[in-house]
Amino acid sequence: MYLPKHFNRPEHAAAIMRAHPLASLITTDPAGFPFVAHLPLRLESSQGGTEVLLGHCARANPLWGYLQERPLALASFMGPQAYMSPKVYADLQRVPTWSYLAVQARVQARLLEGEEAKDALLKQLIADHEPAYAAQWRALPEDYTGRMLGAIVAFELRIESLDCAVKLNQHRPEAHAAMHSLWSQGTAQERSLAGWMETLGMV
Repeated sequence: MYLPKHFNRPEHAAAIMRAHPLASLITTDPAGFPFVAHLPLRLESSQGGTEVLLGHCARANPLWGYLQERPLALASFMGPQAYMSPKVYADLQRVPTWSYLAVQARVQARLLEGEEAKDALLKQLIADHEPAYAAQWRALPEDYTGRMLGAIVAFELRIESLDCAVKLNQHRPEAHAAMHSLWSQGTAQERSLAGWMETLGMV
């Protein structure tokens, strides 16, 4: 990731990953060509204190085999993003740009064996996204849940390093008030960026 120092904000990586869990998990196929899977990943700390990402894919998806054979992978998370007009500047000699929040994590993959581990992972994801569904899942017939668990492969991605870009034009304070005013009245993503400007103390 290209990451100028004024956009490098690793302290916000966890918040971005949790708020935007749908990641692009990038590995390679047997020919060495990049293979990208889009799937939700759950950030948590392991027993040793190392941060890990937990996820699963369909057993029919070749992703898990690629991770088993080549465990080093890249998980990429995209937070809110939006076009930024040059009209936020008083000086007309400016150009448009794009603002965004993004995290990239270098990870080592490990498959999680057994139905118990897969069931625990699914319950964690349910708790994150639809807690009310937990009771329905527990009440489903065992033969059905067994088939569902058999149809997926779960994995743990141990984070080795990560980069976090918070690109909100921090180095151009003369434009911050106009940016915030413009985004506060815009799309959902623009309003989210305006909120991040407040979080960073830019306005």
